[in-house]
Amino acid sequence: MSWRETTLGEITDLKRGFDLPKSQRLQGDVPVYSSSGITGSNSTAAVEGPCVITGRYGTIGEVFFSGGPCWPLNTALYSTEFNGNNPRFIYYLLQTIPWQGYTTASAVPGVNRNHVNLCPVKIPDRATQDAIVEVLDSIVDKIALNNRLNDYLANLCETIASRYCNDRNSRLRDICYQVADHVDYDNANQETYVSTESLMQNKGGRQLASSLPATGKITRYKAGDTLISNIRPYFKKIWYAPFEGTCSGDVIVFRANDPSNAPYLHACLRQDSFFDYVMQGAKGTKMPRGDKKQMMEFKVASSCSTKDLILLDSAIKQRSDNDSETVKLQALRDTLLPKLMSGEIDVSKVDLTQLTNNHLAGC
Repeated sequence: MSWRETTLGEITDLKRGFDLPKSQRLQGDVPVYSSSGITGSNSTAAVEGPCVITGRYGTIGEVFFSGGPCWPLNTALYSTEFNGNNPRFIYYLLQTIPWQGYTTASAVPGVNRNHVNLCPVKIPDRATQDAIVEVLDSIVDKIALNNRLNDYLANLCETIASRYCNDRNSRLRDICYQVADHVDYDNANQETYVSTESLMQNKGGRQLASSLPATGKITRYKAGDTLISNIRPYFKKIWYAPFEGTCSGDVIVFRANDPSNAPYLHACLRQDSFFDYVMQGAKGTKMPRGDKKQMMEFKVASSCSTKDLILLDSAIKQRSDNDSETVKLQALRDTLLPKLMSGEIDVSKVDLTQLTNNHLAGC
């Protein structure tokens, strides 16, 4: 294993992307990349893959990889030239670049590609690159698999709830209530506190909150509760709690009257029709909030079959397990990436099976 010092421009040449207004895009399956990732599609490609993409203006520092044809927009920098290096290795290497040091000081900061191409980097021989990529890709692939499985399980939950559309003889208030168990702000814990910003859009679940409250009251939730952000309901921020904790007052906690019915309640609340209904009664323009009383009038079936309830419970628990595993895998990836890419960890001594088993213990 040998490493050498060089510059970024010697191993891959970052170039400015191509203009493509939305009005000129034609229906197709070629991904269009901006500085923040895939933002649409087109019928034709600007470049063939593999291709690495990162931000030129707008979002700076995020890196994306396209294995096939794609269209990098003019807000992005891209490269399809790897000079004998592993393209995936270059993708990971770009994630270690100190991008803020190569941005222009202007109203809209941007990356000067001529400057960043002079960035000093250290790279190993191709065999070592391949080994590093194998380790990191195995973690990334498992995260992607968990996400795909969770998407399937989420669709399953919503499909089950939709089966009972014709039996909506009850209101939401008949099967649940909104929790009003308020405690002082200092009860918040980083691991279990939920804020509106920590709930992810489009039913994406929860991430750790960036900060904890410093004053006021917060709401206490329990395992089995469903939490929904009440700010801009059209963002569809929803999460099923697998443990107890606390949350912001702008997060509504729904609790099933019958605890065994919690999975079915969650499936009902996940439906697009519920969020559409909430928006019908929302108040405010710039930052609409749902009407807590109005949303409880949403029509639902009072219950589902025992078979469907068991299936919902199993699906939701599996999603929670997958989420827990993904968080640990992401931490493992973020720890390993800079150490592998710098040579601090000798990849030849990495036993991936043992490493992941140890890291995921307790999932």
